[in-house]
Amino acid sequence: LAEWMLEVIGAAPGSHTDIDWHQTWRDSPEYQEVHRELDHLKENRPKEAEPSTTPDDKASFREFAAPFALQQWEVTKRVFEQYWRTPSYIYSKACLCIFAALFIGFSFFHAGTSQQELQNQMFAIFMLFTIFGQLVQQIMPHFVTQRALYEARERPSKTYSWKAFMISNIVVELPWNTLMAVFIFFCWYYPIGLYRNAEPTNAVTERGGLMFLLIWEFLLFTSTFTDMVVAAIETAETAGNIANLMFSLTLVFCGVLASPSVFPHFWIFMYRVSPFTYLVDAMLSAGVANTNVVCALNELRHFDSPPGQTCGAYMQTYIQTYGHGGYLTSPDTIGNCSYCSFDSTNQYLTLINSSYSTRWRNFGILWVFIVFNAFMAVFLYWLVRVPKKSKVTKK
Repeated sequence: LAEWMLEVIGAAPGSHTDIDWHQTWRDSPEYQEVHRELDHLKENRPKEAEPSTTPDDKASFREFAAPFALQQWEVTKRVFEQYWRTPSYIYSKACLCIFAALFIGFSFFHAGTSQQELQNQMFAIFMLFTIFGQLVQQIMPHFVTQRALYEARERPSKTYSWKAFMISNIVVELPWNTLMAVFIFFCWYYPIGLYRNAEPTNAVTERGGLMFLLIWEFLLFTSTFTDMVVAAIETAETAGNIANLMFSLTLVFCGVLASPSVFPHFWIFMYRVSPFTYLVDAMLSAGVANTNVVCALNELRHFDSPPGQTCGAYMQTYIQTYGHGGYLTSPDTIGNCSYCSFDSTNQYLTLINSSYSTRWRNFGILWVFIVFNAFMAVFLYWLVRVPKKSKVTKK
């Protein structure tokens, strides 16, 4: 098309024309129509677009042509369109969440409530957190590309504010993470059978809803944490290394791999500041609390009761008076006794410093981390990457 246009106006090599295209345009009705439209816009433009004659009118010195609210709306809509037009990013995120959840869910398919299977349910929650690193690696290159375009094009031309850019890139991840939370919940929660632990107390709906909200919070934390780390760093590779280091520390000290009682005294602060401490506590208590433990045969402890005394009578003081809990498979048997050291999943939760009563408190604490990440992302971008106005001292 460009070559054809050059040939028509005689500007291409070997072409020639006798028409004065400049004068032809000025004599055309289209030229007259353009000027009529410009005169119409000049006469009828809104008064707020008129330059102010008042020296104290701060609106006349605005940095951007549009107010911030309009900037935020338009930029957010634009970023949503960019995500929609990048299906490879959405498909890769969906595949990661779906297939990882299915793999973990069916690896611990219909886990029961024996001591080993309670451990399996805990590790199913722990393994779900391992997709954090992959989600971070997906988000960071996408953000860096958007930032490079903004800093090379929109920021120098004063198209919109850096605040609108940062907020829109944080907000755009939220609905997609909500969709991913739905995928993970159904592909992970039901294959493991965590809903069955809530059936004895008729709390299936409440605990299932809380588990979905916790998965949703996990994804929101991941995206806002990613934005916070990459906001001030030049390359996605460097930011990814820092994010993975911080993730490893929070995961190691969350209380799953080792209880806080065995931590060196110096490192106990990591247990308290790790967001996964509260996430594991809430997810595990919502998933396994308030149901009976049924020990596997190899988990039972076998011993003989004193002659003429039943197993129940012999163990009554140990189980009830000293509060050790557990149950006997045949309390009326004399002689060969079989004892399970747990009778309730709440005993298991107590051993790993988890409590069902703090589930909603932990849910609220995680929102503090999410909001902190979002504010720090904006602050760090301003601190490191926004050009600062030099202060000139007036003499």
